[in-house]
Amino acid sequence: MKKKFLWRISLIAIATILSVLFFLPSTSLVSSLPEWLKKYGITLGLDLQGGVHLVYEVDIDKTVDVTAERIASSLTNTFKEKKIEAKSEKQGLDIVISPDNDQVKKTVQEQFPNLSLDKQSEGKVFYTLNSTEINRIKNFAVDQALETIRNRVDQFGVAEPTIHRQATNEIVIQLPGVKDTKRAIDLVGKTALLQFKLLDDEAPIAAQLPGTVPPGGEENLLKQFAGQVPEDDEILFGRARNRETQIESKTVYLVRKQTLITGDFLTEARVNIDQRYNEPYVSISFDSTGAKLFEQVTANNVKKRLAIILDSNVYSAPVIQERIEGGHAQITGSFPMDEAKDLAIVLRSGSLPAPLKMLQNVTVGPSLGKDSIDAGIKAGLIGAILVIVFMIVYYKLSGVIADFALALNIVFLIGALSAFRATLTMPGIAGIILAIGMAVDSNVLMFERMRDELRLGKTPRAAIDSGYDKAFWTIFDSHVTTLITAVVLYEFGTGPIKGFAVTLGVGVFINLFTALIGTKTVFDLITSRREVKKLSI
Repeated sequence: MKKKFLWRISLIAIATILSVLFFLPSTSLVSSLPEWLKKYGITLGLDLQGGVHLVYEVDIDKTVDVTAERIASSLTNTFKEKKIEAKSEKQGLDIVISPDNDQVKKTVQEQFPNLSLDKQSEGKVFYTLNSTEINRIKNFAVDQALETIRNRVDQFGVAEPTIHRQATNEIVIQLPGVKDTKRAIDLVGKTALLQFKLLDDEAPIAAQLPGTVPPGGEENLLKQFAGQVPEDDEILFGRARNRETQIESKTVYLVRKQTLITGDFLTEARVNIDQRYNEPYVSISFDSTGAKLFEQVTANNVKKRLAIILDSNVYSAPVIQERIEGGHAQITGSFPMDEAKDLAIVLRSGSLPAPLKMLQNVTVGPSLGKDSIDAGIKAGLIGAILVIVFMIVYYKLSGVIADFALALNIVFLIGALSAFRATLTMPGIAGIILAIGMAVDSNVLMFERMRDELRLGKTPRAAIDSGYDKAFWTIFDSHVTTLITAVVLYEFGTGPIKGFAVTLGVGVFINLFTALIGTKTVFDLITSRREVKKLSI
């Protein structure tokens, strides 16, 4: 065997072995494979294995409102530090400062250049955020929400999720294989605003409040005590579960509105097990700044109850027994392990910059996914069989060689997708079928060129070489234009469109290999062993 054939045969054999090897993790043999190989394989997309499709709207107007409130508070503190007799408050989206004087305007211009003077009236000056700053805040809020959700989903353990921005303030989330829809929605949509506040057990109303209310009784209790709650306090609720009966109820707390510490200072949140009750709890750690604040808060409020609040729900309210150093705390609440894990995830990933509003919630069942797979396989098999039969009938032995290249094409394409750990979707299957069709087109172009050369009286060996040479640039140009299309679809497409682009793009490279090297190698082997007087084409 000539050396020029040997390297091509070796290359085809190695590519075939690697393709099969990388595909094995997608089969039932995955448990018997070595650990390094298990990470490869094809992951099925949402439309093929079922899962959850969510569309959220980020409340970007709320973000602007919160930013304006924060600026108003910062301005008040700045005036105090500079000993300026002025105060700042938020009214709507305006920041109102009184009294109006040059010192106030100079301070605003120096500290907050993004504020624009709106109007002056009755000794007051009205500022508002300029349009550029408002747009920046809104865009940043959506980007931050996107990143926070992505961090949560990654820690949740979903294989190959699809998370991307849609329109101005919408986020699309696809979680393949997720069966617990409610848990996924709770994890993604939780604002995760962690706050530490003191309970007001000394207020007269505190003794009148019931210890617990049944689930759903919160609204009636708030109506009952409306107008009696001190201005600086609020009524919040926490969940309680009886360890023996497992019956849930709502614990009532009178909480001071002032926030002593927030979750912005958290560095770690992990799940541990309480050895006394064998129940999970979440252990949290603060950074150096948060640790100092926490130590100061606990030192100043010994024997008082400190509420740990997440998204206005009180998880626990332990009594501060002594100063707590080191910046460590625990969140307990008699919750199950899954809830404790999800709580740790949202705390680690940080709070959302703005509330989310669910616009769409679609659950794709596994049975629908199986139907999609069956339909795709059926379409692919029917198409492949028709192509194989046509090539054999029309091109005879050369058609068999083309079918061999087609089989190689499918093996290499599946192997490449497995090596890249690609997510296969229905559009992806369509891309595979299209790539297979292109592989057949390449062989048709070469065979017709070879037929032309044979009609001119050339020998089979010369007709084969001339046919490949003359068809090369036509095949190459058509594949390059298709590859450009695949790149554009991948760059600007989303979700399933990217899946189609990936399979199509990979298929382009494999087509060139099987058409220009695979079939040529077979023809060269046939013509090199003996003199071929007639080519079956």
